[in-house]
Amino acid sequence: MKKIAMIGAGSMAEAIITGILENDLIDKKNIWVTNSGNEDRLKNLETRYGICSTYDLRTLFDGADIVMLAMKPKDADTAIDSIREYLTDNMLIVSVLAGVSMNTLETLARKPLSIARSMPNTSAAVGKSATAIAVNERVSIAQLESIKQLFETVGLAKFVEEEQLDAVTGLSGSGPAYIYYLIEAMENSADEIGLDKQMAQELIVQTLIGAAEMVKNSSKSPAQLRREVTSPGGTTEAGIHVLEEFEVQQAFISCIKAATEQSIKMGKALSSELKVGKTL
Repeated sequence: MKKIAMIGAGSMAEAIITGILENDLIDKKNIWVTNSGNEDRLKNLETRYGICSTYDLRTLFDGADIVMLAMKPKDADTAIDSIREYLTDNMLIVSVLAGVSMNTLETLARKPLSIARSMPNTSAAVGKSATAIAVNERVSIAQLESIKQLFETVGLAKFVEEEQLDAVTGLSGSGPAYIYYLIEAMENSADEIGLDKQMAQELIVQTLIGAAEMVKNSSKSPAQLRREVTSPGGTTEAGIHVLEEFEVQQAFISCIKAATEQSIKMGKALSSELKVGKTL
């Protein structure tokens, strides 16, 4: 990994920049960023992280072995059209564009490319993303290692087949929002049972962290860990009975299925729109 050229300078690009620098993956002077015209944003990133920015595409792509597509998905057509001539077959194209397939990217580029399509989540901002990565057949072994190292700077990175990315979107891509929703509910309950809001939030967050670490480090299944906490006639059992009465587990399953189905629907619509736009 010699030089990364980032197209787009939003929050995900910044999270990845932070991860790269904190893990000393490459020198900050080899991270180059551009966007569609927000020069203040580029200057802010330069000042904060010591990276480089430019609107000169020849300078941006010169020596780049990784090109990251981090613009808004709806802008993929315009962005790729502007950089097409600089994309070469020895570059690894890394996409964080939700819903844009690798086939669509090649259609827009009008040439075969080595592509890694990724689905990180917003926890990348604190180095705790769960990122799934799909690659096409042109990606080399060396490029596979580079992309894994890149996304491990912001959390966990796993390779999947491209057709699994919609399921990943429904599960872990949108997953942080489900956990925030749970925290909201626990905070509201704390208020109703007479606990201070600030103290309750600290207790809730630590409880979630502790439970996650137990699942991560234990050989026991979540169901077994739950049973071990649930004494007959005890407080946990009383609470679990209410969750079962309201079918909370089934609600979460339905929630993730709905998010997955929506990801499939949005991806098809976006890919169709981008391809149609390219042929007009």
